[in-house]
Amino acid sequence: MARLCTLASGSSGNSTYISTTDGDILIDAGISCKALMTAIDEAGGDIARLRAVAVTHTHTDHIKGLKTFLKKTKIPLIASGKTLENLAANDFIPEGIATITVDGGIVTLGDIAVDFFATSHDADGSGGYVITLPDGRRAAVCTDLGVMTDDIRKKILGCNVTVLESNHDIEMLRRGPYPASLKLRILSDEGHLSNSACAIELPALLKSGTTRIILGHISRENNTPLLALSAARATLEGIGAKDGVDYILETAKPKTVGVTVF
Repeated sequence: MARLCTLASGSSGNSTYISTTDGDILIDAGISCKALMTAIDEAGGDIARLRAVAVTHTHTDHIKGLKTFLKKTKIPLIASGKTLENLAANDFIPEGIATITVDGGIVTLGDIAVDFFATSHDADGSGGYVITLPDGRRAAVCTDLGVMTDDIRKKILGCNVTVLESNHDIEMLRRGPYPASLKLRILSDEGHLSNSACAIELPALLKSGTTRIILGHISRENNTPLLALSAARATLEGIGAKDGVDYILETAKPKTVGVTVF
């Protein structure tokens, strides 16, 4: 049995735990080490089974607890070369921790394959991951995109389960309290994917074989889970697909552990 557990999601912190028959992997450590340990335990995980922690990029909501977590677990750190350089320069990598660069292709951890793809988010070396399990099933963590690209589509199509960014409702963001500069940053190709931009991608995912979709990194100020779900469902219903029959759609909660078996 394989499980994908969203431990935290959103601007206050992000972390995803994937459990396989050949060990587990953590993607991002954007909450405190103590909170990570608690969340992993609540998800039924075991840090002794962790093969590595993979980091998507260096924004605080993805690396807040990283250094302390690495100190406690001593597991390898996976990231792009630019991300590793940034983390090292800012003293986020404890002495003695093995680092693995993913720019050059797929990294294998036993029978687990870790495949990196680049994103246009405003952090040097930012990206996402596709994890291939020992039995061939695949899981994608695809948030902080800015914009969807053909290269990303090629990576995530056919994944059994995908965590896909549905960050903001465009009108809610435009009418909201954020300063104009921040609104422009979020709406830009280096910002975040909107509900509508996320929803557009879902029919192709479903047709490629993805049956479990988790809407992630939902903004607390510029979105609601209901708006994100409504946009996604409307698009999927437009191609005749039914929630709970053809696919399972859910949202990643900011601080509540969510477990998806796939």
